[in-house]
Amino acid sequence: MTHVGSHDGILVFLSVLIAILASYTALDLASRVAVASGMARVAWLGTAAFALGGGIWSMHFVGMLAFRIPGIAIGYDVPLTIVSLVLPVAVTALGFAVVDAWGRHPGVLPVSGLVMGLGIVGMHYAGMAALRLSAEVSHDPIWVVTAAAIAIGAGAVSLSLAFRGPRVLARASGAIAMGIAIAGMHYVAMHGTTFVPLDAVEGRAGGGLGRTHLALWVTGATMAILASGLAAAALDRHLALVAAREADVLRESEERFRLMVHSVTDYAIFMLDREGRVANWNTGARRIKGYEAHEIVGQHFSRFYTDEDRAAGVPEAALAAAERDGRFEAEGARVRKDGSRFLASVVIEPMRNDAGAIVGFAKVTRDISERRRAQDALDQAREALAQAQKMEALGQLTGGVAHDFNNLLMAILSSLELLRKRVPADPRTARLIDNAIAGAQRGATLTRRMLAFARRQELRPSAVDVPSLVHGISDLLQRSIGPGVRIETSFPPGLPPALVDGHQLELALLNLCVNARDAMPDGGTITVSAASSRHGTGEETVCLAVADTGLGMDEATVARATEPFFTTKGVGKGTGLGLPMVQGLAAQSGGRFVLRSRPGAGTTAEIWLPVANPAVERPMEPGCARDAINDESPASLHVLLVDDDPLVLESAVAMLEDGCHVPVAAASGTEALRVLEATAGIDVVVTDHAMPDMTGLDLARRIAVMRPGMPVILATGYADLAEGIEPDLVRMGKPFAQADLLSAIRAASPPPSTPPSPTPPVLASPPRSAAARTL
Repeated sequence: MTHVGSHDGILVFLSVLIAILASYTALDLASRVAVASGMARVAWLGTAAFALGGGIWSMHFVGMLAFRIPGIAIGYDVPLTIVSLVLPVAVTALGFAVVDAWGRHPGVLPVSGLVMGLGIVGMHYAGMAALRLSAEVSHDPIWVVTAAAIAIGAGAVSLSLAFRGPRVLARASGAIAMGIAIAGMHYVAMHGTTFVPLDAVEGRAGGGLGRTHLALWVTGATMAILASGLAAAALDRHLALVAAREADVLRESEERFRLMVHSVTDYAIFMLDREGRVANWNTGARRIKGYEAHEIVGQHFSRFYTDEDRAAGVPEAALAAAERDGRFEAEGARVRKDGSRFLASVVIEPMRNDAGAIVGFAKVTRDISERRRAQDALDQAREALAQAQKMEALGQLTGGVAHDFNNLLMAILSSLELLRKRVPADPRTARLIDNAIAGAQRGATLTRRMLAFARRQELRPSAVDVPSLVHGISDLLQRSIGPGVRIETSFPPGLPPALVDGHQLELALLNLCVNARDAMPDGGTITVSAASSRHGTGEETVCLAVADTGLGMDEATVARATEPFFTTKGVGKGTGLGLPMVQGLAAQSGGRFVLRSRPGAGTTAEIWLPVANPAVERPMEPGCARDAINDESPASLHVLLVDDDPLVLESAVAMLEDGCHVPVAAASGTEALRVLEATAGIDVVVTDHAMPDMTGLDLARRIAVMRPGMPVILATGYADLAEGIEPDLVRMGKPFAQADLLSAIRAASPPPSTPPSPTPPVLASPPRSAAARTL
C-alpha cells in the first residue's frame, strides 16, 4: 500500500526562510568579491559559496525534517547527511569560481548554472538516500526533471546576480526569488517521491538522529552562520567606505596639490627619480627653463647645468649632498633651452617612503636674476649714498676750515700790505715781505679751492661764450703746460653761451689742462672742445671737454679722483683739490662734472653747464679787487667794522686808518646794534657774515629797520646766502686787501652832500675787542 506523507507547516516556513536568507547572504558576500583582490577575493568567494551551498543544504534538511509519514519512524544516516552538505557547497564554489574567472565569455554562465543546478539536485537526492525508514522509496521521473530544471534556473540566476553587485533592494528581491525557487525545487522533488511500507527493514533500523532535535540544531547553526556572514560583509563594506572616503580625500588633496604646483609660475617645481631623471614638470619650470614636459621628462637634470659645472660633477654632488644632509641649497648659473644663462636659486630635498628609503628628490628652482640685479643696484645706491654723505661731511669740514683760514689770511695779508708801506725802502726787506705776501696769496688760492669743493665760494654767473674764453687764455694755457704738449681746440659754430662764473671757469680749465699734462710724461695732445646737447626734459646744456692722450686711469682711480686730497701725483706735486674744485664749480653752477678714462686710452673730463638766457648780461662787479682806487678819494667816513675774529677786526681797523677813514669796531652783531643806538655819526657798516648768535645778513636787516638807507657791506667767502641777500647789499669777498675794502666803501657810500661832522661819534660802551677804537 502506498503512503502519502505530510509536512509540518512551521518547519516548512523555516526551510523557506533559510533558503531566502542564504540567498541574500550569498549575494551580499559575493558583492565583496568585485571590490576585493588577491587572497581577500578568494576568501569572499569561498564564504559566499559556503553561505549559499550550506544554506541550500540546511533548507533541504529542515524541509526533510518537516516531512512525516503516519506509522513510520524516520531517521537519518550521518555519513550520507554529511555528503549531502559537502556537495552543494562544492558545486556552488565551483560555479562562483568559474563565473568569476571566465564570466565574460559566452556560454560560461549557462554551463556553470547547469553544473550548479545538477549539484543541488544531487544534494537533494543524496539527502533522500540518507533517510532511514521502513518503506520503499521511488521517484517520478517527470518531477525529478522538473526539480532539476528549477535547480538549474535558480543556480544560473544566483550566479548572474552574485557578480553584478546589485543594490540592497534588488539584492533582497533576487534573494526572495532564489529562496522560493530553491525551496520549490525541494518540495517539487518531494511531491514526486512515493513511499511503499515494508514488513521489515533490512539493516536499516536504528542509528538515526531524532527529527526535532536535528531541525532545531540545523536551524540555529544556519542562522548563526548566515548572521556572521552578513556581519562580516557589513563590516567590510563599512571599512571599504571609510577607505574610499580617505582615498577620495587623498585624491582630492593630491589633485589640489598638483593644481597648485602646476599653477606656480615663479618657481620650477619638479621631481627627480633616484638617478636624477626628471619625473614631472610644472608651468613655472616650462616658463623658466623653456622646455615642454614631453621634451624633458625622463631626461637627466644635469642638462640644466653649464658645461663647466657638468665637467666638475656639480649635479651629482648636489644629489649626494641632499641625500647626506637632508637638503641641498645653492645659487649658480643655469642654462635654458635656448642656451641663455640665468642666475638660479636651487633647493633639492630627498623624498623617502614609509620605510625611510630614498625614492627620489624634490627640486625647486627660482630665477633670481632680477633680484640679483636689484640687489646690485641697491648696493650701488647705498655705496653712492655713503659716498655722498662722506663727501657732504668733508665739504662741511672743508668749508669750515676754509672760513677760519680765510680769517687768518685776511690778518696776514692786510698786515703785510700795511707793513710794506711803512718799512724803509730796503730791497732785501721788501723782497722778504713780497715772498710772505706771495705765500699768503697761495694760501688764499687754496682756500678758494676748498670753498669751491664745498660749494661755498662766491660765484658771479654770467653769459660766457666758451670758445672766446678758451681762445682768450690759450696763451696762458700753453705757457702753463710747456712746449712738450700740443693744445688743439674744436668748437661748433653757433654754440650757445653758458651760464657760469667766467673767472672760475678759466681756473677750472687751467686745472684740467695741467692735470692732462701731468698724465702725459712723454708729451701728447690735449683737445679742448665744446658742444651743446638737449636733455629729454627739453633743457639745453653746454659741455666743455678736455681730452688727453695720456696713461688713463682704471675704474677704482676714476671713482676716487674727485675725492678731496686724493692725488696720483708724487708727494708735494698736488693738493688733491683740483678736480674737487671743478666738480664743486659745476654743481654750484647747476651742472655736473663727468670723468671718463680707461688705462692706456687717455682721459676725458667734461664740465656740463646750463645755457644762459639771452637776457643775461655780464654783471657789474662793484668793489672788484682789480679796480684802481680813484684818485679823488671820498672824504673821511666813520665805518663800523663788525667781525667776531679779533685778528680780522684789528687788520681791517688798520687798513681803514691807513686809508684815512675812522673805524669803529664791534665784536658781534649785538654789540654793533648798541653802537648804532648810541652813535649818530656812522656812515657805513662793514660786517662779517658767519658770526655766532647773529649773522651778518641778520644784522643788515636789523640795521635797515633801525637806520633806513644805511649802507652795509657784507664780507664773506660763502655763496650759501646768494638767494636771501637784499639787492642793495654790497658784497665783498674774503680775504680782502686794502684796495678791496676801500673800493667797496666807495661803491656803497653815496657822494656826501655835506661834510661829515667834525665831532667823532661816541660809543655807548667800550667794545670788547682789543682792536676797537673809541672816537
